[in-house]
Amino acid sequence: MKTDDLRIVKTRPLLSPAILAEEIPLTEAASENVYRARRAIEAILDGRDRRLLVVVGPCSVHDTKAALEYATRLKPIVDALSSALLIVMRVYFEKPRTVVGWKGLINDPDLNESYHINKGLRLARQLLADIVELGVCAGTEFLDTTFGQFYADLISWGAIGARTAESQVHRELASGLSMPVGIKNRTDGNVQVAVDAILAARSRHLFPSLTKEGAPAILETAGNPYAHLVLRGGSQTGPNFDDASIETAMRLLHAAGLPEVLMVDCSHGNSERDATRQIEVANAIMQNLRGSAVRALMLESHLVGGRQDKPITYGQSITDACLGFPETKELLLRLADAV
Repeated sequence: MKTDDLRIVKTRPLLSPAILAEEIPLTEAASENVYRARRAIEAILDGRDRRLLVVVGPCSVHDTKAALEYATRLKPIVDALSSALLIVMRVYFEKPRTVVGWKGLINDPDLNESYHINKGLRLARQLLADIVELGVCAGTEFLDTTFGQFYADLISWGAIGARTAESQVHRELASGLSMPVGIKNRTDGNVQVAVDAILAARSRHLFPSLTKEGAPAILETAGNPYAHLVLRGGSQTGPNFDDASIETAMRLLHAAGLPEVLMVDCSHGNSERDATRQIEVANAIMQNLRGSAVRALMLESHLVGGRQDKPITYGQSITDACLGFPETKELLLRLADAV
């Protein structure tokens, strides 16, 4: 009697990360851009660089043309505000679903449940290569624990999301990533889980994974000393960007022996799912930047504000609602003035 693969309908080949990197290589200029951005983010988290890190961009990428246009429009702002802000474009390819739904560009690039994952990986790496070549740094969430092998060399800042902060395999993954990684509080608002995850991510781990050549292997990590906390609000606690919530988070970090620094995600639970309220959150943080533990902000923004269920309007999100680009530009200018 057969006992294996009883519910596997079909097996398809997956290209290897090494082959994809050969097809879409990291250029010398892009490599230098990524390296410098990672070191600058580390310096901001350490307090050696007094700029504010701002991760800004679409909730998720579903149209690479629109995402590249966003990066092109963002580039002059990145340069103009570079003395006050280190701006990293949010380039998210995977969407964690509470139940079911579109899983993101890599899993379903054609938006029709055809799941051409190899195509999605090529689109994702090409987009990142184009963005970084422009001189814009990229940040993303690592959800699938193997996908990072296909494009992590192009990422300057990474995230472990609220739904996976409690996952052991994601903590192990974060411990081996080459860039600073922000870990969000749980969806209900629990911050202690994220603090525990940061401790785990800063530790040594051994776990099974894939090599760049696609072979199974046991990876040993050194731990990620730049894993840090991201406050994003919660379904039970409500927003947590106020002074009292930040002070509570600082106490938890201090008790764990961790650096008392963090990022505030202006969207999700902190904006209570209203994209325009991200401005209110950012305004509140601006009022008390001097001496604050807040070293970074995250904003969800696209070419066109709001959201849509189907990709009809060019440059508008099909997942969470976003700020429009004009509002985003104005907000970044005010953030730079505040810094």
